[in-house]
Amino acid sequence: MAVSIPGSLSVSNDVVADMVGYAALESYGVVGMSMPTLTDGIAKLLPASRMRRGVDVQVTDEGVHVDLYIIVEHGTNLTEVSRMLAEKVQYVLEDSAQLTVTGVEIHIQGIRTRN
Repeated sequence: MAVSIPGSLSVSNDVVADMVGYAALESYGVVGMSMPTLTDGIAKLLPASRMRRGVDVQVTDEGVHVDLYIIVEHGTNLTEVSRMLAEKVQYVLEDSAQLTVTGVEIHIQGIRTRN
C-alpha cells in the first residue's frame, strides 16, 4: 500500500536523461546513442558512459518533452523501432519518475550492424 508523504520531489534533467538512455539501450533494434548534431554528416556512436548526450530533456509547465538521438540496427523496421522506443520511454518516465510526458521524438542518426 502506498503511503502519501507531504512535500515535493524534483528529478534533475540528468536523471531523466539517464533513465531514457537506459530504456533506449534495452530496446530492440537500438544499437546506441548519437550526438544531436552530426559532424561531417557522420553519426558517431557514443559509449554507454556518455549516452545522456544523446538525450535532450525539456521541462515545461505541462510536463517533460524528450528528444532522443539514436543509431539503429541494420535490417530493422525503423517505424516499429521508433514507435516501441517512444512507448517504452513514456512508460518508464510515467511509471518510475511519476512525470507527465508531453512528447517523445525519436531522431534516427544512423544505421549500423550490431557487433
